[in-house]
Amino acid sequence: MVLNVTAHSFLAYACCTVMSADADGHFMYFAFGSNLLKERLQLANPTAVFCTTGRLKDYKLNFGLWEEHVDNVWHGGVATIEFCPGAEVWGVIWTLSNKNLTSLDNQEGVRQGKYSPLEVTVETEKGLMLCRTYQMNNFCTCPPSPQYKQVVCLGAEQNGLPMEYLKRLKVIQTNSYSGPSILDQIKSCGLTPRDQQ
Repeated sequence: MVLNVTAHSFLAYACCTVMSADADGHFMYFAFGSNLLKERLQLANPTAVFCTTGRLKDYKLNFGLWEEHVDNVWHGGVATIEFCPGAEVWGVIWTLSNKNLTSLDNQEGVRQGKYSPLEVTVETEKGLMLCRTYQMNNFCTCPPSPQYKQVVCLGAEQNGLPMEYLKRLKVIQTNSYSGPSILDQIKSCGLTPRDQQ
């Protein structure tokens, strides 16, 4: 399955860059993939601070690539969201300094056309929150590597996402990749054996 959402990528990038910045010099970011895990997000975005968890309605979580058969640092599919009435995606809302807006965009490959930024309204215990998030362009279905799935599940556990949602994450099918990945870099930055359980 291929989903093309690149038609307005540049306009979306420009609009989201303006909308995400607030008067205090921070923006809210809704993470649903590997950036659920604090240690992964802070590799390139050290100002990230946990705000709350939340639910994005009418979207579903999926895993894939922006081109068929392309290689990446995770050696498999990575997370994206797709519009799907009645579905929901749980995630973490992080507060980041505007100085990390570029580094977050770079991590998501915005200028290379891999992902486009979106502004979404997320339901939280603090009320509705307007957040920046990202959606993959030219989506091609591909299972994630076991390492990527592990980071997503660790992040969900770390931040207390609902148990039923965590159970859904844990049954996601993976590919058979068993070599080095960015998970090794995350571990070297302080992810303890207890965190890896």
